[in-house]
Parts: sequence; structure tokens; C-alpha cells
Amino acid sequence: MITILFQIAQEILNLYKWAVILGAVMSMLVSFNVLDTRNRFVWMVGDFLYRITEPALRPIRRVIPTFGTIDLSPVALIFLIYIAQMLLARIYAAIVYGNVSGLFL
Repeated sequence: MITILFQIAQEILNLYKWAVILGAVMSMLVSFNVLDTRNRFVWMVGDFLYRITEPALRPIRRVIPTFGTIDLSPVALIFLIYIAQMLLARIYAAIVYGNVSGLFL
């Protein structure tokens, strides 16, 4: 049962990581006028990705300084997701295998 919960948590983090990547790419394509937001489908996908990723990106944008038009907050969020996945794997190993020393290394 615990294995299923940890796998679901890992997959949710993976999906969120891909949502952040897609949101950043789509934002860049819209800003370069490759995608037109007047298209209903493009607008719906962009709005969905914005609503999902913006609550996590907003606090990061307050901390990271701006570099002109370059937004580094998606990179920082992907890095934080990666750290969360590593911590989740160590917690899983500590619970399932009894490897408590792996939590502190």
C-alpha cells in the first residue's frame, strides 16, 4: 500500500514538472508570436498551464531577481521538484527498507 502511495506521489511530481516545462515553452512561443492566443485551443491550453503553474511560480518570482525578459523561476521550480523527488525516494527507502541512515547522507 505504501509503495503505491509513493509511486503516485512521484508521478504527480513528474506530471507537474512537465506542466512547468510546457508552460514555459508555450509562454515563450506566445511571446515570439509563433502561437496565436486568439485560437481557442491555444488559449485553453495556455490558461490551463498558467492556472496550474502560477501558484508555485509566484513565490519563486518574488525571491529570484529579474534578468530583463528572462524568467528563471521555472528552472528553479524544476530544481525544487527534483529535490522533492529525491527526498521522497529517501523517505520511501527509510520506511520500506529500514534504511534510516540514508535520510541523513
